[in-house]
Amino acid sequence: MRNNIFLTAAIITLLFASEAQAQQQALTEKGKLVYSADFTKPLDKKVWITEIEPKAPASVYTEKDRLILDTKGGVTVWLNKHLTGNIRIEYDRTVMMEGGVNDRLSDLNQFWMATDPRNKNLFTRSGVLESYDSLSLYYVGMGGNSNSTTRFRKYNGNGERQLLQEYTDTAHLLKPGITYHVTTIIKGNETSFWVNGELYFLYKDTKVLKEGYFGFRSTKSRQAVSGLKIYQL
Repeated sequence: MRNNIFLTAAIITLLFASEAQAQQQALTEKGKLVYSADFTKPLDKKVWITEIEPKAPASVYTEKDRLILDTKGGVTVWLNKHLTGNIRIEYDRTVMMEGGVNDRLSDLNQFWMATDPRNKNLFTRSGVLESYDSLSLYYVGMGGNSNSTTRFRKYNGNGERQLLQEYTDTAHLLKPGITYHVTTIIKGNETSFWVNGELYFLYKDTKVLKEGYFGFRSTKSRQAVSGLKIYQL
């Protein structure tokens, strides 16, 4: 019995390693660049849809080739571009800790492959996290809950927020003054989330979300995003 348990564990480990290797190849796969943003100009409100919880002070703007999210409450900044198929999304992001009124080391978050099963117009919400519960999407909250958890969820479009994986160790939480290179991949029936080239989450989904919208997400913090690129794989 013990040998069977070890054998099963070894098989699972090999399968995960194989899947992770396949996803890792997509980290450097050239792909076709379908969108990029250098944030050198003021935000185009037709391209970037901001949903900000009504708590002051709060603002979203561009500065020094960066997108700045500086809010007291929740905020989502959607890219108004419908994504489909195999894609890679990558960008750099920093949680700023410089004594600003909203500075807090928490919530480097994002939504991807988001759709609203009940409304063709996705962009109807207030920035409050709970208002997104009815959507269908993937979500990572890195350094959430005041930098105590890093969680990966799938929202199933019916109010269920399925917890897929979670970290609470300091290695997977946020550190001040660090710029993180974040890469998200959808390929085949898998999605993965990487930070500085390290695999954080990998999920093989029997009902993979193959289309939808991408959004930067946070709450009570000041963050800078730069170098956004999206590739079709």
